[in-house]
Amino acid sequence: MRYVAPARKDVDPAVFARQPLLGWREYASWLQGEHWPSIDALNDARPHGMRERFAAQTRELLDDGLHYEQRIAEEGIIATREANWHDLFNACAWLRYPPLKRALNGRQMAEIAVMGARERSRPQYAMTHFDEAGVVVVLKDPALLALWDAHDWHGLFWRERAAWHEGRASCHVFGHALLEHALTPGKLLVGKALAFVGADGGQAIGRCAEAIEAEQLLRDPLHLRPLPLSGLPGWHPDSEEEVFHWQAACYQPRREGRRYPAPVVL
Repeated sequence: MRYVAPARKDVDPAVFARQPLLGWREYASWLQGEHWPSIDALNDARPHGMRERFAAQTRELLDDGLHYEQRIAEEGIIATREANWHDLFNACAWLRYPPLKRALNGRQMAEIAVMGARERSRPQYAMTHFDEAGVVVVLKDPALLALWDAHDWHGLFWRERAAWHEGRASCHVFGHALLEHALTPGKLLVGKALAFVGADGGQAIGRCAEAIEAEQLLRDPLHLRPLPLSGLPGWHPDSEEEVFHWQAACYQPRREGRRYPAPVVL
């Protein structure tokens, strides 16, 4: 069933005090204010050097006949629906992570050149999954990867919950659809993750963008690892109870024969 976000006036303020939305509090005035931010406000917030700009998605704009990705690549225009949660979170992702967004756009254009505008390749599906539900995970403790590989969710999120508090494991939510879904209190969130291992987690976003550009990542949707974000300490109201980590519906066993690619080493 297609997700329908709550109306702006009906959003429970409590969702903004919990991850993942708590991690985007620099945009609190846009997300929690009484009024939607204007397109001009989005453009005024662009970081220095960002070529792309937001434009209201009107019939006149769409009449240019360009594919969404082509319009970004050739014209620098990000078509954006006004007063729309999904597109507002997409704008926030562009403002925070322009290198990642630009890398995805470049790869999408390369695939469109081969596939055309109507067909989609396996890499395109992978890139779309990551754009919508992507998470960049950094593990400073490689032993945690074995738990993740085995879908040992109780081990990863309960027995090793200290790892997420202490910084031995961390995640950066990138997917704008994930952020939109977080508007519904108690919703079980599952991200599509790329894994990085190394001591300097600050390098992960830049390295991720480079690897996407170099076609080292997102070659197939199956290369993305599921990560039940609701299991992270404090991310779901029930995650502080051990029983949650035995029976949460977002915790799925690994399918027989499923293997994940090695993580990127920082």
